[in-house]
Formats: sequence, structure tokens, C-alpha cells
Amino acid sequence: MTGSGESWLSDGLDMPGADSGLWVSGVDYIAGWRESREAADRLNRSFLSAGFDLSAVRAVASTNEEGRGVVRLTGWPAAVDRLARLLESHADGDGDAA
Repeated sequence: MTGSGESWLSDGLDMPGADSGLWVSGVDYIAGWRESREAADRLNRSFLSAGFDLSAVRAVASTNEEGRGVVRLTGWPAAVDRLARLLESHADGDGDAA
């Protein structure tokens, strides 16, 4: 989900702590990040479809120290609260998403 006006959805690795030596030689961080990028893009398209503004809540692709893909949710508390209410309203009786 890149394009003009969406520079905050950069193609770079979002690796918290990268400056503190979490990079491990021989670990394929790019493969994990690509997987998480696809999932984050899909989730961001879902947010847009549900009427969210991606400047208020969005999914961000990242990796952990083992190179495994991670999708992080970032957003303003009010938008995250709205997302939680939306998910709760769509949960079935067992608490699982419908």
C-alpha cells in the first residue's frame, strides 16, 4: 500500500532496536518482513474499507530478532478503541471472530 502521499508506509524495515545490535548475521530478515508487509497491507486495506483513516490507526510490517515477520498495530487511542468495539461487535458467542 504505497504511493504518493503515503510516505509513512515506507518500504524500509521497521526494526525496533536495530541500532542496539539486534541484527544477527545470517538471519533472513527480509523474508520475514515481506510476509509481514503483505499481511499489514491487507489489514490496512480492511481498515480503509471500515472507514478508518490510516493516520489514526494502521498496521506496520516489522520483524523480530529471529527474522520472523511481525505486524504491529499503531494508532491513536480513540481509533484503537473504535477498532476494539468493532471487533467485539463482530465476535460470536464463543469470543471467536465471525
